[in-house]
Order: sequence, then structure tokens, then C-alpha cells
Amino acid sequence: MANTPQAKKRIRRNERRAEINGNRMSRIRTFVKKVESALAGGDKGAAAEALKEAQPELARGVARGVLHKNTAARKLSRLTKRVASL
Repeated sequence: MANTPQAKKRIRRNERRAEINGNRMSRIRTFVKKVESALAGGDKGAAAEALKEAQPELARGVARGVLHKNTAARKLSRLTKRVASL
């Protein structure tokens, strides 16, 4: 258990940050799922549009520190390749 005021503040801050970061990751996953559902439906136009919307969300996740740069690049690359192959 935290004893010092600094440790108590750190716990409070960590809880707030975890909630914010969880919301950010959830938002990113939602945009990626939109692309995947359009791919599953076979609609190239919708998939390309969803990919266009997902790209800045992934970049924002990298900028905010919830995603590693290479992870976002890998996800974007794989999605782009799948959209192009439709």
C-alpha cells in the first residue's frame, strides 16, 4: 500500500491515465474493425473509405503513446494490402 503522498498521487494519476488510454485503444480498435467488416463484406469502396478514416486514428495512437510506431505501421500495411487485393 502506498504510504507517501507522492505514491498516492501516482496511483490516482495512473488510474486516470489507464482509463484515458483504454478509451483511446477502444476507439482505434473500432476504426480498424470498420475496415475489417467492409473487407469481409467485399465492398472495396467502403473498405477504402474506412481505411482512410482509420489511418489518422492509428497515427494519433502513436502520437499519444498508446501504440508503438511499428505496431501501427504493421496494422496499416496489412489493412492496406488487404484493401488493395479486393
